[in-house]
Amino acid sequence: MTLWRKIERGVRDTLGEGALWCERDAAFYWVDILAPALNRMTLADGEITRWDMPAPLGWVAQRASGGLIGGFRDGVAAISLDPLDIAPRHDPEPHLPGNRMNDGKADHHGAIWCGTMEMAEENATGSFYRLSPEGDWQVIDTGYTVTNGPAFSPCGNWLYHTDSGRRTIYRFPFDANGVGPREEFIRFSDEDGYPDGMTTDAEGFLWVAHWDGGRISRFAPDGTRERSIELPARRITNIAFAGEKLDRMFVTSASKGLPESEFDGALFEVDAGVVGNPAGTYLG
Repeated sequence: MTLWRKIERGVRDTLGEGALWCERDAAFYWVDILAPALNRMTLADGEITRWDMPAPLGWVAQRASGGLIGGFRDGVAAISLDPLDIAPRHDPEPHLPGNRMNDGKADHHGAIWCGTMEMAEENATGSFYRLSPEGDWQVIDTGYTVTNGPAFSPCGNWLYHTDSGRRTIYRFPFDANGVGPREEFIRFSDEDGYPDGMTTDAEGFLWVAHWDGGRISRFAPDGTRERSIELPARRITNIAFAGEKLDRMFVTSASKGLPESEFDGALFEVDAGVVGNPAGTYLG
């Protein structure tokens, strides 16, 4: 039985990422980092809108005050749509012009957790940050090649984060005050590809996208792999649950570095058989 379907949209993403379900807008958002572009699909009718962005855009999150906040190459900015308006940006790394934002999410305490990486992907100049609702930046961890996939356990005790280049998923003890010491949680083998974007479901399992692995996997809270779902795209990048019941899973992919194909760079809906957790909202 096929557990996935491709969303027909006439465009394939160069680097699809930043999957987000926005309950307020009843819409699923995702980015094409390198196009660069922001995509929105309203679930009621399946209509897809795509906006060109002025710079590489790694992620978006909903803001309590309306609109979105996004992580661009040179920092974060408020994004309003219909009509499009992008507010001035705030960059935590003006001293690293070769870096860009890659992946990020809002937690349920109103903060943003996001990572940076070198555009050239040659040096470990990336860092993991917390952006407070007051607009203050805190460096959580450094020395990353490709930061990816902040995700939060539904119990509220764990934050997951990845260095894709090292094929390693880390976890941090987590609460409203911040995080504790980093520990290695899951390491991918060469056959697995590279861990990319992540999300958790309501049962506390971690879903991980496999870049160069052509699948998504579900891991138990103790780190053991419970199952994998094969997909026809090679470079799977991010995952989010969507819909009123959070029972619809959408998965992004990339066509970067691959020959033209029907599936690489496509958006997929996957029958995961479980429900997800609500997305956080940035209070800044």
